Amino acid sequence: MHPFFRNMRHRATVILTVLIVCAVASLIFSGMIGSIAIPLADLPSALFHVVQGKTDTLAATLLDLRLGRALTAFVTGAALSLAGLMMQALLRNPLADPYVLGISAGASVGALAALLFMCALWVVDAAAFAGAVGVSMLLYFFARRDLRGGTAAEGGASLLLLTGVILASACMAIVTLMLSIAPESRLRSMVFWMIGDLSGAPARLMPWLVLAGALVFALRCARSLNVMALHAEAASTLGVRVGPLRKGLFFCSGLLTASAVTSAGSVGFVGLIVPHALRFACGPDHRLLIPAAALAGGTFLVLADTLARTVLAPLQLPVGVVTAMIGAPVFLYQLHRLRRT
Repeated sequence: MHPFFRNMRHRATVILTVLIVCAVASLIFSGMIGSIAIPLADLPSALFHVVQGKTDTLAATLLDLRLGRALTAFVTGAALSLAGLMMQALLRNPLADPYVLGISAGASVGALAALLFMCALWVVDAAAFAGAVGVSMLLYFFARRDLRGGTAAEGGASLLLLTGVILASACMAIVTLMLSIAPESRLRSMVFWMIGDLSGAPARLMPWLVLAGALVFALRCARSLNVMALHAEAASTLGVRVGPLRKGLFFCSGLLTASAVTSAGSVGFVGLIVPHALRFACGPDHRLLIPAAALAGGTFLVLADTLARTVLAPLQLPVGVVTAMIGAPVFLYQLHRLRRT
């Protein structure tokens, strides 16, 4: 093997190993830290009891609750980060994020309507997912010609993007109407959902299945994404099936966004700053960026949620507030670096 490729593979291995260690460390840290901290010496026995399904001690009970929330945060952050990477590849714009096409706004309409009528939690989740999928279908119907290639593939003004902005504006108008007529008793939960909140979010299998399927699809398409990023105009002549690839990116990013928003509400900035920062740190190769985005996004949201529930303990902040306070200055710094290059 040529030394150049050997060095690239070694670098990718080192980066992914570091990210895996950081992900595991963030989960352990999240389990230990809270209004009542778990001493490091008690952690192994508490973890052993949790694995056995026995939560008969205080440490095991706290660890079980915190790890469930941390795992939900991890899969949500990983889904948002991977969706952001796919959206940036789809629109060929490094500043795109998972919410740019209005899928999150559609989920907000469904969830807030269910909260307004005091539906059960599973109905809220189902309504949020249905709203996100419904907007995705509308978006595909109106912009299906653009997904076959067209202006967005050439970097022009995208019909897909413009349609998404219009649908997002319409959905947000409906959200504003519901917030205006909501009674005081329901307004707080609706606002928290809009900001993004992981308190009380149950652990589910579906987001993990969606994330696993999207990772498999993205990794299989990584080489084609590299070709499309570097040679967009000639990608089809180089053997890339641009139309099916763009449709796959659209539906995968939509499903990832829907599953993430259903779990945690509208958590901002994760899908914007994590893939963008990884491009600065790791380069443009999607074979490395795809797993790195999932690991880094999950780790980032776990740490942000840990900060949200501990900084003013016993009060808990919505995690969307923390991601916005961290993400805004980081994104401004990235923009400044991008302008200087």
